Amino acid sequence: MSLSYGREFLAIPGPSVMPDRVLNAMHRGAPSIYDGALVDMVEGMTLDLQAVARTTSARPVIYIANGHGAWEATAANLFSRGDKALAMDNGRFAAGWAGMAQTMGVDVEIMDEGLRGPVSPQRLEDRLRADKNHEIKAVMVVQVDTASSAANDIPALRAAIDAAGHPALFMVDCVACLGSMPFEMDAWGVDVMVGGSQKGLMTPPGLGFVWVGDKAWAASGKGDLNTNYWDWRPRAEPEMFYQRFCGTAPTHLLFGLREALTMLVHEEGLEAAWHRHAVLAKAVRACISVWSEAGALEFNVQDAGARSDVVTTVLTPGMTADAGPDVLRKLCETQMGVVLGMGIGQFSGRAFRIGHMGHLSAPMILGVLGAAEAGFGALGVPVRSGLEAAAKVVADAIRP
Repeated sequence: MSLSYGREFLAIPGPSVMPDRVLNAMHRGAPSIYDGALVDMVEGMTLDLQAVARTTSARPVIYIANGHGAWEATAANLFSRGDKALAMDNGRFAAGWAGMAQTMGVDVEIMDEGLRGPVSPQRLEDRLRADKNHEIKAVMVVQVDTASSAANDIPALRAAIDAAGHPALFMVDCVACLGSMPFEMDAWGVDVMVGGSQKGLMTPPGLGFVWVGDKAWAASGKGDLNTNYWDWRPRAEPEMFYQRFCGTAPTHLLFGLREALTMLVHEEGLEAAWHRHAVLAKAVRACISVWSEAGALEFNVQDAGARSDVVTTVLTPGMTADAGPDVLRKLCETQMGVVLGMGIGQFSGRAFRIGHMGHLSAPMILGVLGAAEAGFGALGVPVRSGLEAAAKVVADAIRP
């Protein structure tokens, strides 16, 4: 017997739940890729993509790729072999971005900031002050690391670069949290931003984005790593539509993205979406705080102020080998139709993750928490119920 017969719920930190409206927008025949409605639609999306990034000047560039492809695009456009860069890693993904650039010949120094909190603005400032000859061309960091679930303070990191008087480009990966947490590309002085379609933008995987600020635009096209495919100049300023995607456009993903941007930017509103995510994340954390009291579980991110609003990594020091996090995940999926995120990288086998991003409502997240709590009970994991605490957060938020 299984209780999972119904719509499966994906509670992993991407791809996130896709709205029926987005899926329905994609359910159509192939359009012309040379002129007409598709071309007009994509041209009109530029302002919405700028709105999501909170920029009026940065050029949004779309690739048929995931976030890793967008990473490679940044290296291809900005670096030459032997150029130096600095990546500040606090989980997995800044190091992954650095690794992509390293395979292309960029000399990337990875500053390991640990797994349980944000990166240090002071350490960044100190390192850049030590770079007397300004050899470091760029600083690379993620806003949220989905392995550790730590959120980095992007304005503070910008301030550290400025305090050091260093000209390095500031490059931020927002794949995990774009559209779900506050981000201000212009106000925070970000030169390059990377995003993906499959999380807060509620669109199937397959689109990678780079927003190119003026400083990065001026610095691009001068290195020896660029290729026709990754070159962002013809994509941002094409002579003909065909150049925007270096060939055939990803037509149906674009239809889905158009609907998602309508929902996010024009209907709910970006700031309202940020607030919704903040409330639901607070509910998740309230529940986990109660679960953690018995000692079987604990937050990975120790500083409560550095916990992200899109994913929470839960360590499982008190779960036994035969009732560990992967056993819990399998039980929740096969018996209740809820897919929890696995621990990845150094968290493999000792953590699970709850994704709370994108097309998400209060009953959806309360259902995820309830399923996980039922799983603990079935496996004999000692936890107190945290559902009341989560429901109180929701109640406080909706109280007239």
